[in-house]
Amino acid sequence: MESFAASTDSRFVHKIWQAEELSKMVPGGVPFPMIADASGLIGQAYGVFEPAAGVDIRGRFIIDPDFIIRAMEVLTPEVGRSVNELIRQIKAFQHVRATGEVMPAGWTPGKPTLKPGPDLAGNVWKEWKPEMAF
Repeated sequence: MESFAASTDSRFVHKIWQAEELSKMVPGGVPFPMIADASGLIGQAYGVFEPAAGVDIRGRFIIDPDFIIRAMEVLTPEVGRSVNELIRQIKAFQHVRATGEVMPAGWTPGKPTLKPGPDLAGNVWKEWKPEMAF
């Protein structure tokens, strides 16, 4: 899966943000391109453009190679996002795509997955352990 960030900020603001902020929070900075959405068209397409302010509000979307939105999260600026959760979700969707297995709540790479099918119906509790999710 490809990743990118888009905001109504200019590419120059993105460059400074990467150099002065992100590179200090994430070793080497964020490893994907940041796209300037000055017109807000990308934000409008995903329903996160705030026309009165002329900015995209914080949203993240996981879109699979078939261009299907698999996950989305929209937050106002007061609450930060979890990069670890984003990476966990991307890895989970990649695993699902590769294997057809599904993930119980709180799954992390290396933990057990579930194999969908008639035998799983009514038996998820035997396979999914709540301590995995919390």
